Amino acid sequence: MSEAGLGPTETPSGFQHSEIEARARIRVVVTGLGAVSAWGWDADRLWQGLIAGRTGIRRTERFDTTGHRTDQAGEAPAAPADVVAAISDWRRLSRADRFAAAAALEACRHAALSDRLAAPGLGPEVGVFFGGSTAGMAEGEEYFRHLTEGRRRRASAGLLASHQLNGPGDEVARQLGVCGPVRSVSSACASGGLAIAIALEALRAGEVEAAIAGGADSLCHLTYAGFNALRAVDSKPCLPFRKERAGLSLGEGAGVLVLETLERARRRGVRPLAELLGAGASCDAHHMTAPHPRGLGAALAIERALRDAALSSDDVQFINAHGTGTPLNDASEWWAIDKVFGERAPRVPVTSTKGSVGHLLGSSGAIEAVATVQCLLAGRVHATPGAGPVDEALAVDLVLGEARTLDRPDDGRTCAISTSFGFGGANAAVVLASYGERPP
Repeated sequence: MSEAGLGPTETPSGFQHSEIEARARIRVVVTGLGAVSAWGWDADRLWQGLIAGRTGIRRTERFDTTGHRTDQAGEAPAAPADVVAAISDWRRLSRADRFAAAAALEACRHAALSDRLAAPGLGPEVGVFFGGSTAGMAEGEEYFRHLTEGRRRRASAGLLASHQLNGPGDEVARQLGVCGPVRSVSSACASGGLAIAIALEALRAGEVEAAIAGGADSLCHLTYAGFNALRAVDSKPCLPFRKERAGLSLGEGAGVLVLETLERARRRGVRPLAELLGAGASCDAHHMTAPHPRGLGAALAIERALRDAALSSDDVQFINAHGTGTPLNDASEWWAIDKVFGERAPRVPVTSTKGSVGHLLGSSGAIEAVATVQCLLAGRVHATPGAGPVDEALAVDLVLGEARTLDRPDDGRTCAISTSFGFGGANAAVVLASYGERPP
């Protein structure tokens, strides 16, 4: 044994080097996408809104905003009848549960898993990995309001059924009949990205052969009032990285990816949409709400994701940034990009999906991963909506006006990073790439 108490080929994680190499050779691919957003109840509507360079952020009708500083949000429209009909027990579900179930069902159909949605379901080889931050909070608020307004008889305890943060992920498992592991992640706005990272690890470890990975969140009074109280919300649709940015815009919805080992996708005869190459995480350990001013934790998460993907920063063609539109977050993220990409940082195309659909909090990393895959499939980076110049203090190559066509690398594989950073200094980054055959 070595001085550290480890054998010569053993690592601190407990795996032998040969085991780590074998795990690294397991390729994980994306075979299905699903989304609910301000643009509608499917991933195609999300893409059409993104590629048009428009914003879906407008005055919200979810609740009375009187007394708040702002009234804007990326609110999801009413669900179409076919979506309602496809989800069992629709009336008992919270809004976040509905988002999660709809996006997961769409992703499974997209992955050609429709024929396996009937009992006994997808089976134990499939797991659910879900991020979020509000779950059934909106319904809990309604229950409380009924009680305080003297309508005790009308305050149904059913409104509290999905109050726990694991509600949306558990509902996805119920709707699909998934008997494998179900894990819920709640690490502020990094939750969705971390859920995808955990799914990747489970696939590499052989715990599952396929994963329903993503997140869902709904608008509620608590988060809307909280961010307004922090004066972190813009009175207009947010303007990530712009000189005149004044805060974020909240949104709601869900994003889901079906992840599988490449071997399983091949057995099913399904061509992958993209490949999930790696993921990284870190914590700023700096402040309860403010990011590290130089983006040190964010940079570490990106560096770890690149290392996990066995890539260098030169291999990245674009970044789907966390890009909230708050002065501190955007500045911190720019310094993280600058640290990782060095001299190339001002030339790497950057976009922010939040400018179109708002900040989906715990599910933001999930829907932005969906958007990143859509960009890879189209070979174009969607623009960040809104007018005004980029902050001259942030040398970001922000994609503006219209979508930008990506240059195809010599090996034909386009790579992108999607970042998610949250309160408490939680950071996550995932590396996605266009799918193509490559040597083992």
